[in-house]
Amino acid sequence: MNYALAYDIGTTGVKTCLFEIDDEIRLVANASEGYELYVFPDGGAEQDPDEWWSAMINTTKKVIKKSKIDVSKIDGISFCSQMQGLVLVDKEGRHVRRAMSYMDQRARKELKENMAHGIQIAGGNIVKVLKSLMITGAASLSVKDPVYKYLWVKGNEPENFRHVHKWLDVKESLIARMTGEFIMTEDSAFATLLYDIKNKCWSREICKMLGVDMNHLPNIIKCTDKVGGLTEKAASELGLKAGTMVFGGGGDASLIGVGAGSVKLHDTHVYVGTSGWVSTVVDKSIADTSAMIAATVGACPGFYNYFAELETAGKCVEWVKDHLALDEIGIYLKKTHVAEDMESQYTNLYQYMSEVTSSVPAGSGGVIFAPWLHGNRCPFEDPNSRGMFFNISLETGKSELIRSVAEGVCLHLRWFLETVEKKTETSQIIRFVGGGALADSTSQILADCTGRIVETVPSPQNVGAVGAAVVVAAGLGLIAGVEEAGKLIKADKVFKPNKENKAVYDRNFAAYKELYKSNKAIFKILNG
Repeated sequence: MNYALAYDIGTTGVKTCLFEIDDEIRLVANASEGYELYVFPDGGAEQDPDEWWSAMINTTKKVIKKSKIDVSKIDGISFCSQMQGLVLVDKEGRHVRRAMSYMDQRARKELKENMAHGIQIAGGNIVKVLKSLMITGAASLSVKDPVYKYLWVKGNEPENFRHVHKWLDVKESLIARMTGEFIMTEDSAFATLLYDIKNKCWSREICKMLGVDMNHLPNIIKCTDKVGGLTEKAASELGLKAGTMVFGGGGDASLIGVGAGSVKLHDTHVYVGTSGWVSTVVDKSIADTSAMIAATVGACPGFYNYFAELETAGKCVEWVKDHLALDEIGIYLKKTHVAEDMESQYTNLYQYMSEVTSSVPAGSGGVIFAPWLHGNRCPFEDPNSRGMFFNISLETGKSELIRSVAEGVCLHLRWFLETVEKKTETSQIIRFVGGGALADSTSQILADCTGRIVETVPSPQNVGAVGAAVVVAAGLGLIAGVEEAGKLIKADKVFKPNKENKAVYDRNFAAYKELYKSNKAIFKILNG
C-alpha cells in the first residue's frame, strides 16, 4: 500500500489530502484552510506566500491526526496549484514581495510598451505575436500574463527587483521552501509564455524580445519528476518526515483534468471553482489569439489542454453568498449561517444554493447575469468589463438573482464550448468538476445550457488533489503514466439536458453574447 500527500493550492485556500494508492485512489483524510486575496483599486491582486505556508502547516497536521498514519509511510508529496502567479524569490527561496496573483491587472503600461503597439493582430504587435506563436504556441497578449507582472515589478519596485534570484510560480515557490530546489514544471514554464514548445526549454529569443533576464528562470522538469527530499526544517514545521520525496506536480489547468479522468484525445471537462474553464485534450499546439484561447502544455506527454478561462466563476457564487444569500446587516435568511468555514462552503452553502436555484424556473424570469466581476479574458479580453444583472423587473426577487448567477456562469461556459469548437472537436459527454459540481442544480443547468450530457465524479472539489496523487503514482512507477488516470476515476452522477429548458437558454444565450458588445464603451468610461 502506498500513500501520497497532495496539496491543492487555490486562490482562496489550500486543500490538503492524504490518498491511499492501490488499484484505485482513495481519499483517507483531508483538511482545508483559507487565506487572503488582497485586491486593490488599481487592479492589483496579491497573496502572501507565508499565508500559503501557514495554511499548509495547519492542514497537514490536521490530516495526519485524522488519518492516524505514521508519517514515515507517506511515499510522496505533490501539488496541484493555481497558475500564472508571479513569486519572485531571493537566494534563500524567500519571497522578496507578496506574490502577484493571476488576477493582477496592473501592468497595462508594460503590455502596451512591449506588445500592444505598431501594426497589430489580436491586440499585439504583428511581428511579435507571430514570433511568439511560432516558438511558444501562444502569445503574451493579456495584461494578466506573468511576464508583464515581472516587468511591472522591475519598473515600479527596483529595490525588490534587485533582490530577485528566481522567478517562480505558486507551487514552485512552495517546493523551493520544502526542498531548497528552484524548478518549474513544464506546464508552469509554458504558462509564462517564454517556453520553447519544440525544444522544451526557455526561449532565449522570446526572453530578449520581452526584456526578461534568463538568469531569473529556474530549471525545467516534468510533472512526474522527483525534485528532492523534504529538508529537516520544512519537515519539522509540517510535522512530516525529513527526506520524504517531493514531486513536481502540476498546475490546476493540467491536473484537474487528470483528476476528472479526462485524459483521452478530445475529452472535455468543465471546472468551476474560484475561477472556471473549459478544457479539451488535443494532440497539437493550437491557439486562437482573437478569443484568447491556447493549447497549454499538460501533464500527459504528447498532449495539450486547449483551455478557455473565466476568472470569476465560483467567485461569483461567493459574491452571492456574501451580498444576496446572507443579509449584509447580519440578519440571515436562515437562523444558521450557512458558510461559517471552508468545509461548510462545500456542503451547506451549495445545498442551500441548490435549493434556491431549483425553486426558480429556467431563465430566472428573464434576468441575465454577466460574471465578469474582475474583468474578462476569453472569448474577449477586457479588464474594464464588469458584472451585471440585466433585465430586472418588479417581479424579480433574490431567488431569481441567485439562480441567474449560476445560469450566467453556465452561459459563459457554453460560449467557451462554441468558441473552442472552431478549432477542435469536443466530447459530447462533459466531466464537470470543482466545488460548483457539488450542486446538482448547477450540473443540470450546465447540461441544459450546453445541450451536453454532464457527468460528475465523487468529491469533485478534490479533483486537483486527485490529479496530484496520480502524479505521485506515476512518479513512483505504480502506474505507467498519468494517461492511465481514466481507469481509476469513474463518474457517479449523470445529468441529461432538458429540451424545454434548452430552448429558454438558447434565447438567453443570444442576448447574453450581446451584453458585452453593447456595453463595451460604457465599461471603458467607468473603469478605464
